[in-house]
Parts: sequence; C-alpha cells; structure tokens
Amino acid sequence: MISHSRRHCVVELQALPLRIGQIRRIVSAQLRHWQLDPLIDRAALGVTELLSNVHRHAQPHKTCTVEIELRLGRLTVSVCDSDPRLPVRRELEADALETSGRGLALVEAVSETWGARRHADGTGKAVWFSLRATPARAAPTAPPGICAEPVRDPARAALAAVSPETLATGLPVAVPVGTGPG
Repeated sequence: MISHSRRHCVVELQALPLRIGQIRRIVSAQLRHWQLDPLIDRAALGVTELLSNVHRHAQPHKTCTVEIELRLGRLTVSVCDSDPRLPVRRELEADALETSGRGLALVEAVSETWGARRHADGTGKAVWFSLRATPARAAPTAPPGICAEPVRDPARAALAAVSPETLATGLPVAVPVGTGPG
C-alpha cells in the first residue's frame, strides 16, 4: 500500500529482495516529484541498506513500513519493523574483508544524521536517516523563444568566385572542364 501527501509518503511492504528494488524506484520517483534530484542516489542507497537489514534480521516476519518526509528543509527516511531489537553499527576497521555488516556504516556515510528508536509500545523499532533537502534547479517555466524570422534568407545567399590561382599551393582544386584558365 502506498499513501502520500505533499510532503509525506508511506509505503508498507514485506522486505524481500524484489520489493527492495521497487521501493528504491518509488523513493527516487518521489524525490524527483519533490524536485530533490541531488538526493536520489544517497536516499536510494540508504533505504536499500535499511530494508536489507530488515530482510536479514527482522523477526518474526519481514513486514515493514517506509516513510519519506520532507519538513523544514530536511528529508527523513524511516524504516519501521516489528522487531524491537535495535541495530548495532559495526566498525569497518574490525575486519576489512567481511562481505556483510556494513549497512549502517553506509547509512552513516551517505546521511547527515541517522538513528534508531524503539516504538513506545515495545512492538518494534524505527531506523531513520536524514539529509539536508536542497531542491534541484527548476526548469524554465516558459519554452525558449522561437525567432519568427529566418536567420538567413536563402534568396540572398552570397556566392564568391575564386580563381584557382589564388588558392594556396598544395591543395587540390577541382576545376570544371572548359571553365579553367587558358
């Protein structure tokens, strides 16, 4: 289910690999709609990592809600699930050859702030990140002006006659038969 207002978008889903790609596209489309194109890559990466964590770790099921909110010049992306265990950010230097466990470090790297909080009723948690929202430059509202008069009048095209002798030597010159000097 998708619902949204002018500055808020909510998507409920099951965090499965196929759905994660769809949510990434939804987030990208919403940010384009809000004219926040410069944030698309960072927000898409961040939401992908948070949803991947839900897929790997959330118990007892993978159902979650993604919320995107634009308020007071800040974009906040939250992923809420029913697992009350808070995520732990692992240090990258601990084992540089690890192939997983870098999700929250990536979220931290692409965002300005991030965090996690348990739901007040203890039934789950929300993991979020925030970015400064700077709208993309707006495209001009009016189409560019079209000149009503032709730039060049084809009837007034200038022709110049050049004698083959005045051309630089070494350049081949084609002279029609019967029109050359002589």
